[in-house]
Amino acid sequence: MNKLLFKSKNLIVVATVGITSWYAGSNFERSRAKINQCFCERGNGNSQIKYLPGLPVFATVSAATVVQPPQDYENRLVPIGDPTSQMLTQSSKYGFMGLDTIRTFDDYVLSYDRRNKVPNWVFEHLTAERLSYNDKVDRSKCEFTEDELIHKYFRSTNKDYKGSGFDRGHLAAAGNHRLDQKHCEQTFYLSNIAPQVGNGFNRHAWNRLEKYIRKLTRFYPHVYVCTGPLYLPKIEPDGKKYIKYQVIGAKEVAVPTHFFKVVVMETNKGEYHLESYVMPNQVINDEIPLTSFRVPPETIEIHSGLLFLDKLQKQRLVKVNGIKQ
Repeated sequence: MNKLLFKSKNLIVVATVGITSWYAGSNFERSRAKINQCFCERGNGNSQIKYLPGLPVFATVSAATVVQPPQDYENRLVPIGDPTSQMLTQSSKYGFMGLDTIRTFDDYVLSYDRRNKVPNWVFEHLTAERLSYNDKVDRSKCEFTEDELIHKYFRSTNKDYKGSGFDRGHLAAAGNHRLDQKHCEQTFYLSNIAPQVGNGFNRHAWNRLEKYIRKLTRFYPHVYVCTGPLYLPKIEPDGKKYIKYQVIGAKEVAVPTHFFKVVVMETNKGEYHLESYVMPNQVINDEIPLTSFRVPPETIEIHSGLLFLDKLQKQRLVKVNGIKQ
């Protein structure tokens, strides 16, 4: 009798869980269907549809699917159609780079790594017009500033860098954003910064690479640049591979072992040339040419976990690292 009662109770529990799960699932699907509908902004008695970037599906980003915006949406992501939203759209034009903690500024967009307190990636769209000289833009007036839209637990501070021996290295270079003083100032948010070796790297080899990329706008109407950190493995004396990197400051900001740049150049014919670079975060001899740091783009994809080329039409990609395809 007790066994029968015990089995009956088990059946009741299982049935209850099943019904509850079915009910929750049904409500979830209905809620998701509502979320996937466009939401409207009412103004002057009219309704204006805003199309927002969708969630990643199989390494792509659907711009047609609408998702519910976060509370600080206006400060993080902007609706497609607004001027600054073009950066977000362009950042996934040729591949999927992830949507982890996106910060969209006036002239560039980044994904922030809250665990390591540095960017996952930073995306820039460079043109000759955007790089044109403006005597009203003064970099010396810019100051490194905490990004208060990143939760205080996860954002780096100037104190973390003080006395560390590392530069506060820009990933979106200040020199790439000199069309407007505000654009330049926004590159000094610490969400765009990572610890870099100063002499011999940030102020020399890395700076050379940034200058070279700016020069590309003389020959290409559009130059798209994705920059980010890498944490690469190294074989230790025991013969095994380990990923080791230093952290600095009270927030334990990660010091990347390497940095990458993936550069897509669009020609007047609508064809694409691509160059991809990886540089170690260390002193680099000035005599070493930049071409020595070119690597196959898939190498960066594998180690960064980002996809850059899965949406690029292969027939339009005519050169990779200077080699015809």
